[in-house]
Amino acid sequence: MTSTVDLAKLHIDDFRSHQGAEFEMQTAEGVVALKLAKVEAVGNSGRPGGAFSLLFTTPKGAWLPQAIYPVRHPALGVIEIFMVPIGPLGDGNGYQAIFT
Repeated sequence: MTSTVDLAKLHIDDFRSHQGAEFEMQTAEGVVALKLAKVEAVGNSGRPGGAFSLLFTTPKGAWLPQAIYPVRHPALGVIEIFMVPIGPLGDGNGYQAIFT
């Protein structure tokens, strides 16, 4: 997967309509299915529109380390996102990305 999205141009509204949608995260072991569980504003920042947080879930299983992963969505394209494991979320593993 090659990055096609400029992170600086992403806004919370780019993700709100995709809450609950499926994404794909490329890892060294293969593709992992992600679900965008929550989109939340997290205050002011230097970015237009303010900072925001994305919470994703994966199926239960081995945890992935925090790292930058290529994440694909049909409407948004491929986005290189720094994902951090945050513990169990719903019935799967939770990961968070914060845009500041």
